[in-house]
Amino acid sequence: MTATAEPAAATTRRTRPVVGLVAGGLGTYWPQFPDLLPQLQRSADRVAERMRGFDADVVDAGFVSDERDGSAAAERLRAADCDLIVCFLTTYLTSSMIAPIARRSQAPVLFVNLQPTESMDHASFDTGQWLAYCGACPLPEMANMFERLGVEFRSVSGYLEDERAWEHIGRWIRAAGVKAAMDSARHGLMGHLYPGMMDVSTDPTLITRNFGGHVEILEFDDLRERVPGPEEAAVAAKLAEAREVFEVTDSVVEDDFRWGAQVAVGLDRLVEDFCLDSLSYYHRGLAGELHERLGAGMILGASLLTARGVPAVGEYELRTCMAMLMMDRLGGGGSFTELQALDFTRGHVEMGHDGPAHLAISARKPLLRGLGVYHGKRGWGVSVEFDVKHGPVTLFGVIQRKDGSFALLTAEGRTGEGPLLRIGNTTSRVDFGCDPGEWTDAWSATGIAHHWALGTGHRAAEVRAVADLMGLEHVHLTV
Repeated sequence: MTATAEPAAATTRRTRPVVGLVAGGLGTYWPQFPDLLPQLQRSADRVAERMRGFDADVVDAGFVSDERDGSAAAERLRAADCDLIVCFLTTYLTSSMIAPIARRSQAPVLFVNLQPTESMDHASFDTGQWLAYCGACPLPEMANMFERLGVEFRSVSGYLEDERAWEHIGRWIRAAGVKAAMDSARHGLMGHLYPGMMDVSTDPTLITRNFGGHVEILEFDDLRERVPGPEEAAVAAKLAEAREVFEVTDSVVEDDFRWGAQVAVGLDRLVEDFCLDSLSYYHRGLAGELHERLGAGMILGASLLTARGVPAVGEYELRTCMAMLMMDRLGGGGSFTELQALDFTRGHVEMGHDGPAHLAISARKPLLRGLGVYHGKRGWGVSVEFDVKHGPVTLFGVIQRKDGSFALLTAEGRTGEGPLLRIGNTTSRVDFGCDPGEWTDAWSATGIAHHWALGTGHRAAEVRAVADLMGLEHVHLTV
């Protein structure tokens, strides 16, 4: 049977993670200490209120007091198809009350132990008041139960208004959002592998195996059919958008600029028609024919797509495109990056890439520069030039192991001022606090391919949480 690529039908996909919430305590206490349950329920209400402040849909399964309540809550959470379940330990409770949630929900569980305040008033507290601070007591029991059930365990301990604890809870919720996005994502793979790049070659099935989602195999003809003529109104609108977003240098040839805008309109239509969340592409082309011109005209439109959260990368770099998508969903942008040079005078590693970039994390208004030749590629046209915002940054790449498993790799540094080449590349100068040569050797030895995502902020802890929820290895490089 012959299959042909057809536009995907519009689907309803989650834009935010679904986070379940259940609170609980041991029902034996309620008749013994009448004031305890109302206090714990007030704490549970406060936790629910704080959780609704995150970018997530919260499903509150209520307060459980025994294993029957736990079983009923498990059914509600299972039906809600949660991406993460937060279990608030308000006081001691038995592991049998939570076991149904662990076994039936098929969602990762985060235990939260938040006592009412920083510490007890030891001189005045009675037993009932102490029990409101006793959420830590069952935590080892839950860990033991999860170990014996073969379920991953994770927890956050603190007090009710502890911002450190809430930042950790938010980290897990953001990670659940990334996992949910990857579970349902549609990735376009258009063209063919850059000849000879063995490191970036990826079996699309491994994307679904490790991340979930779907890889849609596309031809450059799918783009060709969607590129409008030069006089269409959509092209004029795209040119106006580009002039607003970029500083257009004198090196830009008007015909090349207009062609880039035509291709950008075609890319918008391609992404919409196939419901794409990302796009990885490459086409070599020959002798100035149309497909070569399409490949050369991608940079403007791909950068605009990436800036609005649909990463589009060249060189058929599917795994790095996944890293860029996840970094974007974590709020760090994520620009297509490789090593460019080492500056031993200033202690910097210079990195970036020609072609598409994440404009939302540029240190200044990005430039459009006209190039008469693309190094290592056929064709010519307009390219994007900028450096990433100065301050803390995270490198985030996807390692493919020899057994087909993926590992998420991070390193944290700082970008800063320094000389930059004016050759139509994105370039950043990153200080890792060590000798640039030693850092480069250590980074290369991890097994990463020669591309990765560069995002703003220190986000290794967030990536670690993503890896945990996805069941992937996390490697964090420090030198």
